[in-house]
Amino acid sequence: MKEGPDIARIGALIGDPARANILGVLLGGKALTATELATEAGITGQTASSHLKKLVDGGLLTQTKQGRHRYFVLSGPEVAAVLEAVMGLAARKGHTRVQTGPRDPAMRVARVCYDHLAGDMAVRIFDSLQSRSFLKVTQDKGALGLTEDGERFISGLGIDLASLKSARRPLCRACLDWSERRNHLAGSLGAALLVRFQQQGWLRRAKTGRTVFVSPNGETELRRLFPIEEHR
Repeated sequence: MKEGPDIARIGALIGDPARANILGVLLGGKALTATELATEAGITGQTASSHLKKLVDGGLLTQTKQGRHRYFVLSGPEVAAVLEAVMGLAARKGHTRVQTGPRDPAMRVARVCYDHLAGDMAVRIFDSLQSRSFLKVTQDKGALGLTEDGERFISGLGIDLASLKSARRPLCRACLDWSERRNHLAGSLGAALLVRFQQQGWLRRAKTGRTVFVSPNGETELRRLFPIEEHR
């Protein structure tokens, strides 16, 4: 492409294995230091610093300084959406890594995608909202919104929709789930649902990584609130 956005630069930034590992770790939404990211990526601290500088300069990461440490995070939800979509494409085309043990099945059930829920549980929630016509396609370039019934349902969960609507980010957005290869819910509502489910004690994040554990009561309540036939 001789004109328009330079997708080659973004592709090069994501395409390096070490940088891809760093970005994958940060999909969990937590701010991490260069030392922590070097450990996760399996590289030296000096090499990590070089990669992190490139990612910051390329606009994919932002950094903040607190005390002696610098913390790195994804620069925004749009970066997370691109990463999740690329992971989905890689999975569909057969470019998968060797299974690494018992954490993988848990991640497929529920995990964090930046600041919202992903995995089988999240896809079932999205399917349930769609099947009951709680979601609608808006006129804003095919973006998603809530119907009146959807707003009543979400408000009934104890979520303040007025504050979410006043935020600059989209209320609802479909995010392609890499493991399920179907959509889950992103946007400010997706983030609010994850927070609410954690407040209720239905979900608990692993101490490290992106895995989210669903409590027995959480499984019962989420299936009650978001009924859907199994899609597997």
